[in-house]
Amino acid sequence: MALLSLVFLLLAIMLGFIRKMNTGLLCIAFALLLGRMAGISDAEIIKGFNASLFLMLLGVTYLFSLAQINGSLDLLAQKVISLAGKRVYLIPVIIYVFSIILAALGPGSVPTMAIMMVFSMSLAAEMKISPVLLSTLTVLGSCAGGLSPLAATGIIGANLCAEFGLTGIENDFLMNGILSFTIYAVIVYILLGGYKLRSAAVGQKKEVPCFNKKQLTTIAGIVVMVLMVMLLRINVGLVSFAVAAVLSFLRVSDETKAIKHIPWNTLLLITGVGVLMQLIIDLGGIKVLSDILVSLMSAKSAAAVMGLTSGIMSWFSSSSGVVMPTLLPTVPHVAQQLGGVNELELASSITTISHVAAISPLSTGGALALAAYASAANANQKQQQNLFMKMFGVSALGVSVLCIFSYFGMFHWLL
Repeated sequence: MALLSLVFLLLAIMLGFIRKMNTGLLCIAFALLLGRMAGISDAEIIKGFNASLFLMLLGVTYLFSLAQINGSLDLLAQKVISLAGKRVYLIPVIIYVFSIILAALGPGSVPTMAIMMVFSMSLAAEMKISPVLLSTLTVLGSCAGGLSPLAATGIIGANLCAEFGLTGIENDFLMNGILSFTIYAVIVYILLGGYKLRSAAVGQKKEVPCFNKKQLTTIAGIVVMVLMVMLLRINVGLVSFAVAAVLSFLRVSDETKAIKHIPWNTLLLITGVGVLMQLIIDLGGIKVLSDILVSLMSAKSAAAVMGLTSGIMSWFSSSSGVVMPTLLPTVPHVAQQLGGVNELELASSITTISHVAAISPLSTGGALALAAYASAANANQKQQQNLFMKMFGVSALGVSVLCIFSYFGMFHWLL
């Protein structure tokens, strides 16, 4: 049954990728079938649904949906990018840093990519800046900030690690991500000539409008949410619902549109995979997967092998929805079997390297970039194919570079 449970997980991932189906919903269906075969009751299967995680993610995404619907986040991004002025070489840096900050405050990686990618690809088209450079830094910054304890990926990672007793890692988890993503961002910035950009490339810039009262109120609400979480240690999901309720009462945004804008597919993906994963853990499937991984690695190569595995998986599935729930539960067994391996080092390697793979057009970040640039630059099929190959190359290089760094202990000396 342990092996069969892993087969079911692999089948769900493959069907999700090939048939473009929600892997989370497939996992719930497979959980019912697997549970029946293993003699596990429906009540036990349902316990695998992480209601606490779902509530946190729903609250955060709802609040930032309100902010996105009324244009607050879009305008904030425009104002920040305009700070570069004629110093064009700073634009990629500003995009990267602001993506980190915006994602870290709550929207998380995917919503921040969606917000920032429109601007970065428009800038790439208008100012003749490499779309590969700007899209890569947008993805890297969004993923780095997404590891914040206020954002979805950070919440998911902390929850998954807490299930096997690794707690209090939120700040180290975030810093490991930011530092490693920044290392690769600097490499990309240099390789793609970001430092060579000059003001001659600047086109006619549009004047950025001022915030209206509704937008200022929304941003003030987000600031209040962040302060309440950081200073009062209130659950980020609950306080997001509270702030969102006040904003809805003040009619600063369209509540109906915001609810429709919530990434329900992502929420169902994450929590649906969790239902099947709990069964896999109960049936011993994670132990079997851990044993397979252990047979392929030593204590020195553990972080690199785990990272490479997560990167390859992430090219064909969701990092936070599939890769992290699949591989993070293997961490304690791998560390115990090999000895002398730091659990946080393995967890950081899995999470960070899987998200570097998101630059690929087969993944969310790359797909957003390709779509946004095709629209902004009116790119033909040949240009889109060229961009596709370059972005996949940058993604593969990122996975390779961070795997090499992790082999030499990057995530250990970052701790």
